[in-house]
Amino acid sequence: QVQLVESGGGLVQPGGSLRLSCAASGSIFSVNVMGWYRQAPGKERELVATITRGGSTDYSDSVKGRFTISRDNVKNTVFLQMNSLKPEDTAVYYCKAVDRWSIDYWGQGTQVTVSS
Repeated sequence: QVQLVESGGGLVQPGGSLRLSCAASGSIFSVNVMGWYRQAPGKERELVATITRGGSTDYSDSVKGRFTISRDNVKNTVFLQMNSLKPEDTAVYYCKAVDRWSIDYWGQGTQVTVSS
């Protein structure tokens, strides 16, 4: 199994930046795709960005051009650099890992609040 722990959330003003980290442990070599999802109160969880072990990335249209997902395979950590933050980005951000057997693993989430 894989364990994921997110960190780096906080309160920022619109237009500000924040960098999230997701540290993976356990059966880390079984992980193929990792990504970030977010869930605002009263809303369903939505995809933010994904990255493969090879570094291929994918972004939702709402964050494309503003967010950057990256991965350090040596430290087994995934990052989400969030720039030009908007109030609509406010949510709990969750790290996700998918292993080679298509099993999903989730972190506990980190709160991101964008407010003036």
